[in-house]
Amino acid sequence: MSTHDARLDRLAEVAVRVGLGLRPGQELVMTAPLDALPLARRITAQAYKAGASVVTTLLADDQATLARFEHGHDDAFDKAAGWLYEGMAQAYRNGAARLAISGDDPSLLAGQDTDKVARANRARSKAYMPALEQIANFATNWTIVSAATPAWARTVFPDLPEDEAVARLWDAIFSASRVDGPDPVGAWEAHNRGLSARTAALNARRYAALHFRGPGTDLTVGLADDHEWCGGATTAKNGIVCNANIPTEEVFTTPHCLRVQGHVSATKPLSYQGTLIDGIAVRFEEGRIVESRARTGADVLARVIDTDEGARRLGEVALVPASSPISASGLLFCNTLYDENAASHIALGQAYSKCFLGGGADFSEQDLAARGANRSLIHIDWMIGSAEVDVDGVTPDGRSEPLMRRGEWVD
Repeated sequence: MSTHDARLDRLAEVAVRVGLGLRPGQELVMTAPLDALPLARRITAQAYKAGASVVTTLLADDQATLARFEHGHDDAFDKAAGWLYEGMAQAYRNGAARLAISGDDPSLLAGQDTDKVARANRARSKAYMPALEQIANFATNWTIVSAATPAWARTVFPDLPEDEAVARLWDAIFSASRVDGPDPVGAWEAHNRGLSARTAALNARRYAALHFRGPGTDLTVGLADDHEWCGGATTAKNGIVCNANIPTEEVFTTPHCLRVQGHVSATKPLSYQGTLIDGIAVRFEEGRIVESRARTGADVLARVIDTDEGARRLGEVALVPASSPISASGLLFCNTLYDENAASHIALGQAYSKCFLGGGADFSEQDLAARGANRSLIHIDWMIGSAEVDVDGVTPDGRSEPLMRRGEWVD
């Protein structure tokens, strides 16, 4: 087996070449937790090798985040560094690529005042909206990769010593990111071909809706008018081919924000801004969540869906086979990037304008809204698929066709 450092180098190469498709002369804006610094440095080196002009890295510190909640004045939680997020949005408008390294502590804010957490999240979401619009609309090439941090590793492997837990989590990341083999870039090219074939088949069917059925779930998700399925490599509006998620196993599209009906239960916990929300169950009427509950984190969930009107509606629906490599690992990652690629999922909030015929490149906000695309300050994925969930495609004339049975594709 390759050494840890060699696999880190390959992950950095995949992040830059496959994830970003970084173009010579392009700037890169990277965000990362402090504990991910070894990977961030390798990505920086790979970016400069690929011809990056400037790499700017913004580091997050869990202890500094906690200090705010422990010592900050009450009125501080309604504020966010808007100047920073506007600067990031401007960088993307000017053509900079965006890379995020995830590895946050899933339970960082579990013991903090939930009202302060909700207010801080809302303030950040509002300030971040200009940047989120650039990302959600694929105005530039972007990607997310992960690093095994001690706090995250302890959550995934609570019974192991910390050093062993971190090593095990790195093994899982390397495997899921396809960097264990001799040719990671080639492995990604083959994987993208498979996802492309799946999206082509779904786009040919032109389903009007998807119907999910399973324990605690009977949900019909109407699909947006002129929707397009996407998955794997995608071409951003700047013409650069990127893989937004490393890893990725999903094919996804845009729901119609007014045509979601029924009830659904989450099949995995949702880690959101330092809070673990488990046992989510909601009911939709005419596209809007009208009832919600959760075993843990219910108060945070309630505040999330009250962020704005669009937070109660869907911006994405994605299909993932229950036998995906991440699901087959048997691990609960408590990290959305990984857990969403282990199960079919939906996302509350902002829709991707990319997921429309023609790429949505020339659609105005009014055009998107007319087709059913949702708009919100947030975009939060949570998992609703498993080996106990069936999915049907519903044709425009109302006929149901089996798409997935017990979590697997029907071919």
